Formats: sequence, C-alpha cells, structure tokens
Amino acid sequence: MDLLSAAYGTTSDEDEGEPPSSTPIATALTSFGPPPVKRPRWEYQYQPYLPPPSSFPQPPLSKAAPPPPSPASGRYVSKRERALLAASRAPVDAASLLPPQTTAEIDSSVGSITDSNLRADILHSLRCQPKPGSSRSLPSKLSVSLKGHTKAINCIDWSPTHAHLLTSAGMDHTVHVWNVWDKGNTIARVLKHHTAAVKDVRWSPHSLSLLSGGLDCSVQLIDVVEGRVIKVFKEDQAVEVIKFNPSNPNLFLSGGSKGSLRLWDIRSGLVIKEFHKSLGTILDIEFSADGKQFISSTDTTRSNISENTIIVWDVLRQVPLSNQHGQNIFCTL
Repeated sequence: MDLLSAAYGTTSDEDEGEPPSSTPIATALTSFGPPPVKRPRWEYQYQPYLPPPSSFPQPPLSKAAPPPPSPASGRYVSKRERALLAASRAPVDAASLLPPQTTAEIDSSVGSITDSNLRADILHSLRCQPKPGSSRSLPSKLSVSLKGHTKAINCIDWSPTHAHLLTSAGMDHTVHVWNVWDKGNTIARVLKHHTAAVKDVRWSPHSLSLLSGGLDCSVQLIDVVEGRVIKVFKEDQAVEVIKFNPSNPNLFLSGGSKGSLRLWDIRSGLVIKEFHKSLGTILDIEFSADGKQFISSTDTTRSNISENTIIVWDVLRQVPLSNQHGQNIFCTL
C-alpha cells in the first residue's frame, strides 16, 4: 500500500505540474508582447515629410511653362525670340523723342546762365524792386548791346523767373539765351535744335525751360540748363506763334501758316483741343488772365484786298465768341 500511494502521488504531481509551467506562461507572453501597436504610429509620422519636398515643386515647373506661349501664337516662342521681339519694338516706342544727332547744341564759347557775375547794383535792383515813394531808385542808365544772331530776329522774351535772362529767336535757325547784365560774356546759350527759321520762343512760367516754334513744322521744349531737347511736338504747318496758358503751365497754344490753332498738353505731347474757322496765317495769339479765353489775329490777302480778322475764342467750348473784321484796299500807282 505504501508503495502504491507513493507511486500515485508522484504521478499526480508530474501531471499537475507540467501544465502550469508550459501552457499558461506561453500564452501570457504571446498575448502581451506584440509591438504592432507602436509601429504604425511611427510610420505615419515619418511618411508625410518625405513626399512633399520631392514631388510638389517639380511637376508644376515642367508642366506650367509651355502652355502660355502656345495659345497666344499657335507655337512655342522661346525666351531668345521674345527678347529679340522686345528689342525690335524699342525704337518704335521711342520714336517721339529726337534722335541724338538733332539734340540741341551749345557752343563751347557761351557763358553762364547764373547771376553771379552781375553788377551789384543791378543784381540788387532785380531781386528787390523798390516800393512806391522809396528814395532808392534804379540805376540811371541801363543799356547793353547784344550781338550774336547772323540774320533777322523774329521774337524776344524775358524770363519770368530769372530777370537777368532774355531769349531770342531768329531766321538763322537758332535760339539765343542772353545773360543780359553779365560783366563778361552775355551769350549764355546758343541752341541749334531747329532746321529752319525760328518764328517764336517763350519761357516756361515756372522753370528754366522754353518753347520754340518755327518753319520746320515743329514746336520744341528745351531744357536751358542742360541745353537738351525734352520733347518735340510735330505740326502739319509752319509754326508762327506759341503761347503758354497762364492758369496751367502744362498747356500751350500754337498757331500756324494754315490757320490751325491747337492746344497741346506738354505731359502727353498730344493735342487736346483744336479750333477751326477757315483762317489765314495766324499772326498772334494772347490768353486772358484766367486762361479761359484767348484772342487770335489773322491776315488773309486775296487779290488787292487784305482781310484782317481778330477772334475771341472760348477755350472750353472751342467756339468763337466774337469776330472783328477790317478791310484795306491796296492801290498801285
């Protein structure tokens, strides 16, 4: 009996001991140890940073560049061809400017446009005009002879901003600027920008620039300081007279040999108003103080009758307000 109980006890211990030592431990390790829970999170954070830098910038550059030129011209236009086309158009856009060879010239022998070399009494009188009743008076005698033109002089004009400067236009195709009271050289500028006789010249009301018009069918704006042409206004007639608008220095009026009166804008270089009335050659024009009206005079000769016409114009409406006619009979003996 003792032997049987001992044998039974040993077999039962072995049978009960093996399952707990192998099966439960193995199942516990396999159920709590899988790492797939963390690996997907790590891969999800890693992937978004790699694709955008390599794929986002490149496709738009390769696909977006060709389309714009093709629909415009029907074929691809290279950058080289576009550059050549742009260069070929540049002279056309700058056609309104004078070419270099027609730029105003300044003689090397000319003097200065400043008032640094004037007599002290004259300079003081020009800068400070005496008040009424003042004991101070202007110099008793002011006279000077100005020589430079080689042909007849058609027009002169004093500068409204620099009282010592005078300009003149002549039949010798030149415009002179005179430093009238200079103790040395009185010729400040000799401008040779016209190709025919210059009939009129006017100072700008607010700057050291002037307008000149002549028989070469052009009005030219000149920078007196640098002696260069700023802008050219082409006409279809010989220009006889020009005048700045007193209320707007950017506007000027021109009259010519065909009887046309035109109001120009210096900024755009275009005619903004034109006045028509079958007139003869425009002899003279003058604005009213407010610049809203102007008066023109013409002289038309038919056979032995000369008809003089003076017209007052309304600038805004471009219509004549009044006409004055006169006739003179010429007799030959």
